[in-house]
Amino acid sequence: VQLQASGGGLVQTGGSLRLSCAASGVTFRYYTVAWFRQAPGKEYEFVAAFRWSGGSTYYSDSVKGRFTISRDNAKNAVYLQMNSLKPEDTAVYSCAAGRPITSATMTPNLYGNWGQGTLVTVSS
Repeated sequence: VQLQASGGGLVQTGGSLRLSCAASGVTFRYYTVAWFRQAPGKEYEFVAAFRWSGGSTYYSDSVKGRFTISRDNAKNAVYLQMNSLKPEDTAVYSCAAGRPITSATMTPNLYGNWGQGTLVTVSS
């Protein structure tokens, strides 16, 4: 199983980026796929998730209304559209796939498949 996140970069406050997560060896439609981020010196923080069953989406309060997670089954990819970016969004963003129960969707250690992260830097 390989997950690969891409699309990070340097953007000014208020700007937008679109992250992509591509997979091989796993079919996303059968997994919950989530984005987590880790800022320097901090723990992993849940950002958003797309649940495999029912297609429900979840967002952290800090990104709700600004970020949108979506899935393309044909391309076996998950995307994170990030708008109105703020300096506090600066972090390494990683995608992960797993099958946590609904109440544990935001728990990083319940995701068994992780990709290398992509760095997002938001300048003030």
